[in-house]
Amino acid sequence: MSTKAIHTKAALHETTDKHVTQWPQTAEAILASAANIIAERYVKKDAYTNPQATKDFLTYKLGGYEREVFAVMLLDNQHQLLEFKELFFGTLDAASVYPREVVKAVLAVNAAAVIFAHNHPSGESEPSAADKHITQRLTDALALIDVRVLDHIVVGRLPVSFVERGLL
Repeated sequence: MSTKAIHTKAALHETTDKHVTQWPQTAEAILASAANIIAERYVKKDAYTNPQATKDFLTYKLGGYEREVFAVMLLDNQHQLLEFKELFFGTLDAASVYPREVVKAVLAVNAAAVIFAHNHPSGESEPSAADKHITQRLTDALALIDVRVLDHIVVGRLPVSFVERGLL
């Protein structure tokens, strides 16, 4: 490589570093960045009592997976996000969820409330009988330690809120 080419390449690199924002390279990284922006924008505004903001956040977090992922938003007493935790990873159409592990995650950060979420890679957001059953089991387990379940969101083409459907 000639000296001129090296200097030109260095100048381009320097210009790029100063003036161009580098974007994440994968779709998953872009979605994760979008979820982080939503979280930063709403974290101090008690946004996780707003179903649409919550559905937006969870869509960006879970919408890109090709297998089922069950996650929990661990919230403080003001419903501000303490931690978003992906707890269980399943197959194309199912994920095993263990109440004991959910309780451990809640206790680890001293959460006062939670929002459950999982994706349906098929795109069909309608909660299944299994979704309703595990939500009830988790709600019962967390009630024993005085932790409120605010919602369970199923992420598909259009996210579905258990609360908005009257299921919780």
